[in-house]
Amino acid sequence: MSPEERHGLRQPLDNLLNETKINQEKELLIDKIKSKQSKIGIIGMGYVGLPEAMYYAEAGFRVTGFDVAKNRVSKLNRGESYIGDVADERLLPLVQSGHFRATADMSLLAAQDVILVCVPTPINRTQDPDLSYIKSATASIAEYLQRNQLIVLESSTYPGTTEEIMLPAFEAKGLVVGRDFYLAFSPERIDPGTTSSQGYHFGNMPKVIGGVTPECLAIACALYQQVVEQVVPVSSPRVAEMTKLFENIFRAVNIALVNEMALLCDRMGLNSWEVLEAANTKPFGIMKFTPGPGLGGHCIPVDPFYLTWKAREYGFHTRFIELAGEINQQMPYHVRELTNRALSEDGKGLKGAKLLVLGLAYKKDVADYRESPALKIIPLLERDGAQVSYNDPYIGEIDENGLKMQSVELTAALLQATDAVIITTDHSNYDYEWIVANAKKVVDTRNATGKLTQNKQKVILL
Repeated sequence: MSPEERHGLRQPLDNLLNETKINQEKELLIDKIKSKQSKIGIIGMGYVGLPEAMYYAEAGFRVTGFDVAKNRVSKLNRGESYIGDVADERLLPLVQSGHFRATADMSLLAAQDVILVCVPTPINRTQDPDLSYIKSATASIAEYLQRNQLIVLESSTYPGTTEEIMLPAFEAKGLVVGRDFYLAFSPERIDPGTTSSQGYHFGNMPKVIGGVTPECLAIACALYQQVVEQVVPVSSPRVAEMTKLFENIFRAVNIALVNEMALLCDRMGLNSWEVLEAANTKPFGIMKFTPGPGLGGHCIPVDPFYLTWKAREYGFHTRFIELAGEINQQMPYHVRELTNRALSEDGKGLKGAKLLVLGLAYKKDVADYRESPALKIIPLLERDGAQVSYNDPYIGEIDENGLKMQSVELTAALLQATDAVIITTDHSNYDYEWIVANAKKVVDTRNATGKLTQNKQKVILL
């Protein structure tokens, strides 16, 4: 037999042996995941990454939290949480047991079997996607990428990010997805401010998963099945990415609808809250949404712009979504007009008025002020000459986009000395009856005073 013939026979055998080795490595990773022996690294120790790390650590995994903020790393390694949803009493035992540690050293990514990416995905001033955090995390993973690692992106983003941004960076290392490493997208569904005892949380929230290849999907599903009750596999990362955007755009569009209804009811002299409460008594064909001073948080105000930006690549104009965005963005201006109306009832205007904003957080009972409507309302009022202060029991100070303020103590004397109080966040620990009793005027954007029977003449509702 000639050397050429021997080579021709050896090639299929080599391929078979190589394929057998790959399958063995894949099964080894799945076995490590199911036995809780796999090491999990989570990039981004914020409102998504840290709570998720707790669930994996409590399930018995060894979890390393990666964050570029060294002050956060130091706090976490002392067992001190800066996230309201994660109590120190929950974090400290996991640190002491060695099931959780934090680091700013990205080289330790090489030691992880699984890497989850939970970094911010904001928009820039022109409302285009800012993928700098994803790109930075991708570069760090690529630098230390090892064979047989699973990488999952969880950050909310436009369809195509996983395969257009992350995949090429990893394949540039000479590795093949689905064979040498595994890549998937699984959108986060964290609801800040909601504890495990209150309803949905990471453990009982269905987890949508899209893998780049069937092998990627199988391994990602095996991972999440260890900590969540239900996994929802879909055909691709792009489907999973679009799923998350649709979830939040659905909310943004319906909030815009009730905001527009509130604007019309104001013109017609109707109480929009009464209208909506009555409408919501219908047992079918309607879902409860409430108006407000604008959208806030890390997803709902941002996600529509991720999709409208990507849609332009396909020559598609998302008119319905963009119209909803325009309505929601007008709400801070409406709050300014309501405040001016409240002041005019006492013969005053915004210029020189002393105003107090109650609640800087984007939603009740959290310390998160990302994209909060209050951050837009305060500069609008100051631009018209008002003197604005704020109180928020969860946010002691703010230094964001040129707005630098400290929370003031909420006292009867302060309320009495203020020309108007604006309720932008309806925190549960506010005594609204006491607030209205002591305030001269109240602009209530959340219907926090709706059930009060005394001093209702002082209140102007959104």
